[in-house]
Amino acid sequence: MATFADNFADVLLRAWNGELEFGQLLDCAGQLESRKLGPLAAVLYQTWVNRNSQGPHANPYAYAAYFNLGVTLSNEQDLEGALAAYQASLKILPTFVQPRLNIGSTLERLGRIDDALEAWREVTQTVKPDTPENISFLVMAHNHRGRVLENQKRFLEAMECLSSSLAVNPNQPDALHHWVHIRQKQCLWPTYVPLPGISMQDMHAATSALAMISVSDDPAEQLAAARRFVAKKVISDVPKLCNPKGYGHQKLRIAYVSSDFSNHPVSMLTADLFETHDRSQFEIYAYCWSPEDGSALRQRVINAMDHFVRIDKMQDEEAARRIRADEIDILIDLQGQTAGARANLLAYRPAPIQITYLGLPATTGLPSIDYVIADRFLIPPEQAMYYSEIPLYMPDIYQCSDRKRIVGPTPTRVSCGLPEQGFVFCSLNNNYKYTPEMFDVWMRILQRTPGSLLWLLADNLWAADNLKREAIARGVDPDRIFFAPRVSPENYLARYAVADLFLDTFPFNAGTTANDALWMGLPVLTYTGRSFASRMAGALLTAAGLPELITYNLRDYEEKAVALATHSDDCRRLKDHLAQVKENGVLFDTPRFTRNLEKILRDLSSRL
Repeated sequence: MATFADNFADVLLRAWNGELEFGQLLDCAGQLESRKLGPLAAVLYQTWVNRNSQGPHANPYAYAAYFNLGVTLSNEQDLEGALAAYQASLKILPTFVQPRLNIGSTLERLGRIDDALEAWREVTQTVKPDTPENISFLVMAHNHRGRVLENQKRFLEAMECLSSSLAVNPNQPDALHHWVHIRQKQCLWPTYVPLPGISMQDMHAATSALAMISVSDDPAEQLAAARRFVAKKVISDVPKLCNPKGYGHQKLRIAYVSSDFSNHPVSMLTADLFETHDRSQFEIYAYCWSPEDGSALRQRVINAMDHFVRIDKMQDEEAARRIRADEIDILIDLQGQTAGARANLLAYRPAPIQITYLGLPATTGLPSIDYVIADRFLIPPEQAMYYSEIPLYMPDIYQCSDRKRIVGPTPTRVSCGLPEQGFVFCSLNNNYKYTPEMFDVWMRILQRTPGSLLWLLADNLWAADNLKREAIARGVDPDRIFFAPRVSPENYLARYAVADLFLDTFPFNAGTTANDALWMGLPVLTYTGRSFASRMAGALLTAAGLPELITYNLRDYEEKAVALATHSDDCRRLKDHLAQVKENGVLFDTPRFTRNLEKILRDLSSRL
């Protein structure tokens, strides 16, 4: 009986002798790859093209064989070899579009971003939308460019690429939701504007769960957006891996999973929590697909874990099986539907209890998530119907804090680019949280408080330009608006000593930013609504014993801001109160928070 080695040797010899037909090549290579023998498939392709792509008897399908070789080498992480194979394919057939798309993707993986963008740009300039296949190629090229440019914060170019893509094919909800969010990031108002073949209803329906938080305060709409994502993107017909009755461990095994174990707001809030878990009762795991950013915060998170497992190179099922093999009792997802989320990993149900926390300030809509960590201000019981998860109510505050955050030296107003005089309103939130409705109020506040100024985050130059233009349209001197560039975490915290009052955003409140401001003794004025995201700052202020800074309509918000700006004693009293909260209150008492959370987790486990 012929062995596999004998059969492979025979096939390889036939390829060498020019006796292996192209169809046979595809069949044999496919069988090898299905057996996870990609390197042997690559050897077969290489032998075939070396012996069948040159001379007067060159095989007419050599261009396709080179392309397949490129795909195989790419799958085997030989990116330079893949690039050479795609280029060889194009040399034979310059009109072959697929290698051009793959060249761009390979260059991106090699870190040659500008070359990747140029490769895709050539596709957009040379391919005509005259066939369904070409339309598909154009859409892919435009979308690749848009995605990479968005990641580089080149938002205007990214939006132009997605506009071109949508012009070719308007029926692209994924491209449309990125287009909407990019407009939010640029403070390009209104967010929804007409596009050919796309209705306002289409735009609303395509708005992602994260982008919807800045659009609507309606928790029902946010639940609908989350469920649309689940219906389109999340697998359901997969095996449930966990033992639903638990594992009976003496120490409960708690796993945190995230792509944000790096210099990221989620880690800024949770590092102290990880460190203060009671190791006599709990064993703490982290499953990580975060970038290795080299930050001190990332190293701190790693050091805080009993087990730190990288799963970035694992497929979702493989990662889920690893978590199941570790017999995790309770899995806490720190991602939700934010960038980098791996909802399909959670769909395999690797743990009998699965909880969402912090990552997405809204319902996830994920059937695989059982609970959400909250408090009764954040999610009032009467609003729980709009959450796919069951709220786990913390007794004091839903948000954990870091007592060990490092604060840089206090800057001067001049070093921050601010004038030496004038009341400083600030809102150092991500620009996509700014909305025209809140900006209207901010401008009225400036008009009513002579000499005051507004200090915002300079997240991108387009947002700054657009906000100054919007100020002019509202009759406010744009020179009264100042922008703070991004700096290191310790210097960012130190800035709050320069400001007088933090003006919160709505409907997407400050989360980590509000925590930081209050920690630094800066009063936060918030407008509270119905949704999770619009109640975050109010929850913090409730725990801080400052309900006077929680408003429930824009008029009261405006009046309170003006009153505080014109009565300096009130701001001073609030800052003195926050100093006491920092020392003795529940808001920043991480050991208390951790014990409360651990009690809830033990209670959940006992019910299995």
